[in-house]
Amino acid sequence: MPIFLFGIDTGDIGIGDRLNWVWHSDAYQNAIIFACGVVVWWLLRYASQLEHWRNAARQIRKNRIAIVCFFILLGYLLIGVLDSISWRDPLFNQEGVLTRNEDGRVVYKPRSLSLLDRLCTPLRERTEKTYSAPLATHLYAKSTVQTPDGRTTREYPPLEYPRTHLLGTDKVGSDVFYRALKGIRTGLIIGGFTTLIAVPFAIFFGVVAGYFGGWIDDIIQYIYATLDSIPAILLIIAFMLLFGQGLFNLCLIMGISSWVGLCRILRGETLRLRELEYVQAAEAFGVRRGFIILKHLVPNLLHIVLITSILGFSNFVLAEAVLSYLQIGVEPTMGSWGNMINTARLELARDPIVWWNLSAAFAFMFGLVLPANLFGDAVRDALDPRLRTG
Repeated sequence: MPIFLFGIDTGDIGIGDRLNWVWHSDAYQNAIIFACGVVVWWLLRYASQLEHWRNAARQIRKNRIAIVCFFILLGYLLIGVLDSISWRDPLFNQEGVLTRNEDGRVVYKPRSLSLLDRLCTPLRERTEKTYSAPLATHLYAKSTVQTPDGRTTREYPPLEYPRTHLLGTDKVGSDVFYRALKGIRTGLIIGGFTTLIAVPFAIFFGVVAGYFGGWIDDIIQYIYATLDSIPAILLIIAFMLLFGQGLFNLCLIMGISSWVGLCRILRGETLRLRELEYVQAAEAFGVRRGFIILKHLVPNLLHIVLITSILGFSNFVLAEAVLSYLQIGVEPTMGSWGNMINTARLELARDPIVWWNLSAAFAFMFGLVLPANLFGDAVRDALDPRLRTG
C-alpha cells in the first residue's frame, strides 16, 4: 500500500492493498493548510502565556456573537480539512478481482476522493440532465418528449432524484450545494496562505524601518511606496499571465502585493515603542538589537498583526472571487466560489434566469466573511487598551 505524504512515495508496506493514501494530488496545498495550523497553534500557545491575552480571551468568551462566529469558522475549517484528506481506491475488474499490473502492484483508480467527497456521495453521484431549481421535481428547461399516445410535445421532464437538490443543479446536472462545499477549501487556502505570505514581509520591513530609521528607513519606504503606487489588480494580472493560473501563484502574488498597509502600521507603532523606557534601558545595558526586536518589539506588535490578519483574511477570500470572475484566478476546473460566480455570469443572461448558482456562492462567501469580520472586531475590542473592559 504505497503511501503518499506531500507527494513522496514511501513504497509498499503490504497491509491490505486496499487504499492508496494520498494527502492530496496538489501536495503543496495541504502543506499550506498544515503551515497555517502550526502558525495558529503557536500564536495561541504564546498568547496563553501572557496575562493581557488571557484577559482578552475571557472578554471574547463573554461575547455571544463572537463565540457563535468562532464555531461557524470552525465548521468551515472542518470542511476544509475533510476536503484535504483524500485517497484512491483500488481498481477491481468486472469479476470483482483486484487489478494488478505486470509488477504485481495494485492498480488504483486515477481520481482520488477526499473524506468530504465520500461523506457527500449522494450529492456527488445524484446528477441530473441539466438545470433544476432548488428542491424541484422537474428540470428547469423544456425538452421534446414522446407521449404514450404517440404525440410529440415539449414539457419539463421529471428529475431522476426529485426534491433532493437543496440548491438545485448546474448546467451539467451537478449538485450546486456540493460545488459550494468544494469551494470552502479553496477559500481557506487563499485566505490563510496569502496572510502567511504578507504578514512576515510586513513585520520584517515595518519593524526594521521603524527601529533603525535613517537610510534603512528611507530605502524601505521607497520600496513599499513604489509597490503601492502600482495598481494591485494590474500587478496580479501581469503575474498570472506570465506564470500561469494556479492556486499557489495566486496566493503568492496577492501576498506580495498586500503587505504594504500592515507594514506602514507596524512602522509607525515601532517608532513609538523604540522611545519607551524599557527599550531605552535595554539599549543602555548593551543588549543586542536583534534581541530587543524579538523580545520587546515584536511581541508588543502581535495584537496589531492578529487583528489585521483576521480582517484581511476575508478580503483575500473576496479578492479570489473577483479575480476568478475576471478569469485570472484559480483553474476553471478547481472548485471555488469565484468559478461559480464566473459561470453564473452567463446563466443570468439566459431566459429563464438561473439564479441559484450565484446565490449559493454568495451565501457561502457571506457565511465565511461575515463571521470572520465580526470575530475580528471582537478580538480588536478585547486587545485594544482603549476599548478593553473589566
